[in-house]
Amino acid sequence: MDARLLDILVCPVCKGPLDYDKKAQELTCRPDRLAFPIRDGIPIMWADEARKIEPV
Repeated sequence: MDARLLDILVCPVCKGPLDYDKKAQELTCRPDRLAFPIRDGIPIMWADEARKIEPV
């Protein structure tokens, strides 16, 4: 994942910052508890494609 791309991407729901999980190949939004998949190096930033993150 290109670091420059990470600097400009935001959560499509709340417009907040995203965290990159290299192992899971996801971009996560902590406030919304959503994980957006990265497929073939391309982040899929649709809310309906996001996985809900359960609180721990």
